[in-house]
Amino acid sequence: MTSTDQSAARTRVAIVTGGSGGIGGAVARALAERGTAVVVHYSGGAERAEEVVASIREAGGEAVAAGGDVADEVAMAALFDTAEEHFGGVDVVVNTAGIMLLAPVAEMSLDAFDRMHRVNVRGAFVVSQLAARRLRRGGALINFSTSVTRLQQPAYAAYAATKGAVEAMTLILARELRGRDITVNAVAPGPTATPLFLDGKSPELVDRIAAASPLERLGTPEDIARATAFLAGPEGRWINGQVLFSNGGAA
Repeated sequence: MTSTDQSAARTRVAIVTGGSGGIGGAVARALAERGTAVVVHYSGGAERAEEVVASIREAGGEAVAAGGDVADEVAMAALFDTAEEHFGGVDVVVNTAGIMLLAPVAEMSLDAFDRMHRVNVRGAFVVSQLAARRLRRGGALINFSTSVTRLQQPAYAAYAATKGAVEAMTLILARELRGRDITVNAVAPGPTATPLFLDGKSPELVDRIAAASPLERLGTPEDIARATAFLAGPEGRWINGQVLFSNGGAA
């Protein structure tokens, strides 16, 4: 029996960081719909994480919520411990946790830059490092980048820089895990209709952004979740060391 057959014979287990958010919650539900037990991670959104867990359980899936700072290696080790204690191991890690603070380079607060770097870069590194150590054979790590790395939009330089770093570590880690039967990829969403994205934007601005896509709409959290679930599942096993742009052709 191959490692892929062995992993298929047991319930796969996923950790979704940022699972209380719009995209993270959709990812957690999409994985659960495919029979994966899910640890829904949150940082400040415990109530929202519990709502995601409740929706998964109501649909017949398995899920628990667990909190912690993604940049804290002790807290994240405890997150992996939670997955192992409840479900027996970890097969999939989806790292959606991140923050976006926008300003032109000349005006960006260094405190804001450092805060974003801590969550987006250090956090991604901490979670990726633990995934590299603790994922079972046949596993998958999926980090999150952004299509802004290709769009060169003003005011996004600091944010795009953090996600460029995430792409670099993702692609290199895919090669470092040679022989482990673990895939490492990144998903790079385009503009997606989440409360965080829509907050503070006029309807006219939202319409202009939506029109930039050849499909003439914003993405939905479910669009991003389906792409992520593909990379996490058996159909995505031959995709490794890649950045998948899920943006409707906007970039």
